[in-house]
Amino acid sequence: MTKLTLGSYPFLLGFDQLERLVERTAKSENGYPPFNIEQSADNAYRITLAVAGFGEDDLSITVEDRQLIVRGRQADADDERIFLHRGIAARQFQKAFVLADGVEVAGAATENGLLHVDLKRAVPDTIVQTIKINKG
Repeated sequence: MTKLTLGSYPFLLGFDQLERLVERTAKSENGYPPFNIEQSADNAYRITLAVAGFGEDDLSITVEDRQLIVRGRQADADDERIFLHRGIAARQFQKAFVLADGVEVAGAATENGLLHVDLKRAVPDTIVQTIKINKG
């Protein structure tokens, strides 16, 4: 049985990196922290992550190689607390989202234990491009 890939379709030119991006993000998927992705306007999106217990200094947002990476790491508490039950997760996390060409981070904010990351898609000025044919 032959596995069909994006590169095996003759009309999809230059999409070999897309397949690698899909495989890379599928391997890194885990459920912590929970998140939502919503379309907030025609060319705008919002990613919301549940980050209860994380302060702004505990979170970082970077864009690396067309990937939006959100990291969280809480500083270890120096006090000698004894937990009878510990149901609030305090582990570090890293969430990666692949961004399409032209999608940029517009801003980020925390509110009520949620981290909101706003994205916008740059709309190209010209949609139709005419190519001049040179005489050979």
